[in-house]
Amino acid sequence: MKVLICDEPGKLSVIDRPEPKPGPGEALVRIRRVGICGTDFHIFQGKHPFLEYPRVMGHELSGTVESAPEGSGLQAGQNVYIVPYLSCGRCVACRKGITNACQNISVLGVHKDGGMAELLCVPVGNVVPVGDTPLEDAAMTEFLAIGAHGVKRGGISAQDRVLVVGSGPIGMSAIIFAKARGAHVTVMDMREDRLAFTQDRLGADALLLANDEAEAKAAAATDGDFFDAVIDCTGNLAAMQRGFGFVGHGGRYVLVSVVRDNVTFSDPEFHKRETTLFASRNAQPDDFAEVVRQMRAGKVPTQALNTHRGSLSAGPELFRDWLRPEAGVIKAILEI
Repeated sequence: MKVLICDEPGKLSVIDRPEPKPGPGEALVRIRRVGICGTDFHIFQGKHPFLEYPRVMGHELSGTVESAPEGSGLQAGQNVYIVPYLSCGRCVACRKGITNACQNISVLGVHKDGGMAELLCVPVGNVVPVGDTPLEDAAMTEFLAIGAHGVKRGGISAQDRVLVVGSGPIGMSAIIFAKARGAHVTVMDMREDRLAFTQDRLGADALLLANDEAEAKAAAATDGDFFDAVIDCTGNLAAMQRGFGFVGHGGRYVLVSVVRDNVTFSDPEFHKRETTLFASRNAQPDDFAEVVRQMRAGKVPTQALNTHRGSLSAGPELFRDWLRPEAGVIKAILEI
């Protein structure tokens, strides 16, 4: 079978490998679509902190079941998406049902080889039928689920005024699912083109340019109340620390972003506002299901999000092209 492998930072190759054979409790899935995300670009650039090379990337996956164990509920020919987080089922988090916070989690395409391949063996519990949802849409389920999880963590409701900081794909997913809950959503970013996209295509209610005047403009727009909830999706330490100042009294702050540094904040301000701080890691099965529900309800503009496509064999050239800011990539998908 054909596989796209990252041999080392900056080097991608299309190679042949033997077809995998499923073990006990595994389904064999023919991969059809692979979404490319920031993690994949970081692996390609050598910026991922928890990775060993060579590595087959790919964790935003959809495909078709080739074979599955009897009694699994899966049938050959079914279109599916894949939940790429392989949890142990034994640790304290798994025993609580918080499988996204598994102490021994292994993520396809990061900790072990992923789906930039024609075939992949996956535990049956991580393979979910999608019915008539198009494979292109199903391949975007994972990144959308991350935003849905952040919105769920923040307990967002129709009564909330929400600030989403960062309008990359994860930020866009947070906007979509906050809007689906009826919240008033303001988006803050440094890129005016991305801000315009979130308003024109995702229904953002207000925009805030991330410059020196942002705090003053946010105060004016909210009569000094600031926001009931702030969701940071920047992956930038300075932005994460700045975000505390946009949380209103009694508000919630959700960090979807993760960085290797220590995040610091003013303790007197934190206590004065009685801020609630949430980490939001990956996603849970119900978040994936929520994505599919909202797709079927027409609340997810998948065609607008899916800006670039290409073949697995062209992957080495496409990665370099898609990395350029002027390429305008929001979500690129490899077709297999």
